[in-house]
Amino acid sequence: MPEWGILHLMIEQPKPSALSKQIEEMVEWLASYGKDNSGGVTRLLYDPAWSAAQKAIQAKIEQLGLSARYDDVGNLFGRLSGRNPEANVVLTGSHVDTVIGGGKYDGAYGIIAALIAVEHLLTHYGQPLKPIEVVSLCEEEGSRFPMTYWGSGNITGVKEREAIHHINDVNGIPFEQAMHEAGFGLGLHAQPTRKDLECFIELHIEQGQVLEREEKSIGIVSHIVGQRRYNITVYGESNHAGTTPMQWRRDAMFTSAELIRILMHRAKAHESGLVATVGRMEVKPNVGNVIAREVTFSLDVRHSDAKIIEQFCEACFSDFETVASEHGTTVACHKWMDEPPVAMDCTLNQTAEDILKSEGISYKRMTSGAGHDSQIFGTYCATGLLFVPSQGGISHSPAEFTHTEDLQRGVRLLIDLLYKLAY
Repeated sequence: MPEWGILHLMIEQPKPSALSKQIEEMVEWLASYGKDNSGGVTRLLYDPAWSAAQKAIQAKIEQLGLSARYDDVGNLFGRLSGRNPEANVVLTGSHVDTVIGGGKYDGAYGIIAALIAVEHLLTHYGQPLKPIEVVSLCEEEGSRFPMTYWGSGNITGVKEREAIHHINDVNGIPFEQAMHEAGFGLGLHAQPTRKDLECFIELHIEQGQVLEREEKSIGIVSHIVGQRRYNITVYGESNHAGTTPMQWRRDAMFTSAELIRILMHRAKAHESGLVATVGRMEVKPNVGNVIAREVTFSLDVRHSDAKIIEQFCEACFSDFETVASEHGTTVACHKWMDEPPVAMDCTLNQTAEDILKSEGISYKRMTSGAGHDSQIFGTYCATGLLFVPSQGGISHSPAEFTHTEDLQRGVRLLIDLLYKLAY
């Protein structure tokens, strides 16, 4: 086989003007399913907008000459068969669902890019050696039901049907009822678990500001960060706001403020990219002229190294005990999430880097601070996650935007990468 540098020179890319037009039209096309009056998009798992979007993508898949099929949870696949019947599948795509009032690009761009890339390869190079499949994953966001990664989790066997028993949406509709009404979970389609995947490639908007600020065109993700989440509860004593001297108070709010200060200062001083967030607080009795007896606040800690997360939390919690004691209060730390970091495939990343170097396109090796379907696939098969810039780092919002030139670069990279992997 020729060297990749020579192979790469042989690949014919779409004309920029035609590609720009195609991308822009397809972004608006998919955004029309679930578009609201504010310009946002709402497609929630198994709702009418979701069903309409999947059917539209199915029609597009068939129009391109690919074979379309669903699995029993509603993941949609478009298959370009390979010449080698024994070869495993090169899978690419992203999720079709959105947050409530979300943007046009989150998830959708990965599906659109996959469709455009496979169409181009089929038109110019015919049948690949290995099968390529485009996937529109049924759910990632957890926006309708308290369950995330339902699509990729079923493909990889991480999620099981029992997990959705007794889960309802905000309107009281059971998960299983919604699934059945959409035509899934009834045994009409193949079971979702796959054993034939060689790799998964996900092209996604960054949803952050790093690429834009550093003026890089592509992000090559080395790791998706691990996440720990806690509920921190401080116990004090309620008393009168006017008659209780400061030195005699057991003030849960004052203690909590000190603990949050410790967290933020330690996180800011950390040189390895660790982030810590306190985003929610509950106060009892939550009365303006009463000293708080109990405060619970959330803690979200993320990093690409599980050991660093552990060390940070241990150091902070040791300080918590000291501060709480000084204030005459006590503190309890309840851990309710502990997701380990997931590494992306080094070989896939190196291939992407080689392509970008040969094209003279700027890129950055980086970690992803947000979760993606790639973190589910990443423990199951070789996985690559690639980012294009997000303007202002804004996402999950109608203001979410990526310049067409950046979207183009991502599609071109995906074309090259799929050619390398499957042809």
